[in-house]
Amino acid sequence: MNNIVNTVPYIKTSREFPADLDQIAVIMTRTYIEVAASINARTIGIFPSNRPAITGESWYFDKNQRQQSFRQVYSFTTTASIPHGITLTSISTFSRGFGAYTDGTNWYGLIFGSNVAIVGQRSFYVDPTNIVFLAGAGAPALTSGIVVLEWISDA
Repeated sequence: MNNIVNTVPYIKTSREFPADLDQIAVIMTRTYIEVAASINARTIGIFPSNRPAITGESWYFDKNQRQQSFRQVYSFTTTASIPHGITLTSISTFSRGFGAYTDGTNWYGLIFGSNVAIVGQRSFYVDPTNIVFLAGAGAPALTSGIVVLEWISDA
């Protein structure tokens, strides 16, 4: 394969060190850089509420320059709109939106959809200030749930 993007995060599983201390210093410095690059290139599994977290993902769709993505969790117990606190003019796009909710017995997926209700489903969309919920005819009742939004920074 040619032109592989993700060659940096690979860490060697073994390494032999020379006896010369000067050579070891060079290898240890290089190893530290490799380890730091590999750790920083992974997806970060933090899903916070009340404030966003960096996901660890790098996006390159705008002029092939690196853009970070962020994630935030919003919990709810009603279908009232939730203020998201995101300045939409400072992001490039939403990369993911998903969620789950319960009726107290069963669990269901929450669809990041349009501003038109879907029969038998609960969904949500994002307007300039809120996460807005929709319930199609026959959608299960709701007692609690979460919405996860991920977005890509504009800078």
